Amino acid sequence: MRIDILTVLPQLLESPFSDSIMKRAQEKGLLELHLHNIREYSDHRQKSVDDYQYGGGAGMVMTIQPIATLIRKLQKERDYDEIIYMTPDGKLLEQEDCNSLSLNKNIMILCGHYKGVDQRIRDLFITKEISIGSYVLSGGELGAAVLTDAIVRLIPGVLNDETSALTDSFQDGLLAPPVYTRPESFEGHDVPAVLLSGHSKNIEDWRNEQSIARTKERRPDLLQDDE
Repeated sequence: MRIDILTVLPQLLESPFSDSIMKRAQEKGLLELHLHNIREYSDHRQKSVDDYQYGGGAGMVMTIQPIATLIRKLQKERDYDEIIYMTPDGKLLEQEDCNSLSLNKNIMILCGHYKGVDQRIRDLFITKEISIGSYVLSGGELGAAVLTDAIVRLIPGVLNDETSALTDSFQDGLLAPPVYTRPESFEGHDVPAVLLSGHSKNIEDWRNEQSIARTKERRPDLLQDDE
């Protein structure tokens, strides 16, 4: 998979993608990641990428020209399955979105900044708008990092144990059950006996019961469709 991220602050994304799973995915040749500085494509003498908004009001708006120039340059080089804009008013990111996006070959992600991008960029180029939560960040870079991580970990071969991603929270509409490791007992708190039994069916049933109970307690909204 290839992911191109368009941003005015590429340095914010260098660290998240240079370690751990993201680093291994690139080293294995499973991920090709490119950060593009939008400022480098500005025709403005001072490489400005923002301007005052029409109609007045506080805050600056990212201008059309440098973004359109960069997007069109990349589109000439390859076809993109999705051109995603990270924005608070986009669709709230869900696990099923990540599953679907992980099947794509080429994805472009545009990071908003200031008061956002000129609406015409969204109208002309964007195929999907995504939000990572009902709150506002200083820019789309952190959201782009979250989205990229959530997608890439699903690519076959990225995780050492590919079944791990399939048992994560939300994959089956439920939160994951509690997990335990050694020691069996810690300060009087013991690992549930069923997990030590070696009985696969009983362990599977226990985990499913725990997932349902935890979801009812912490995220009952996930169960509403089943009611």
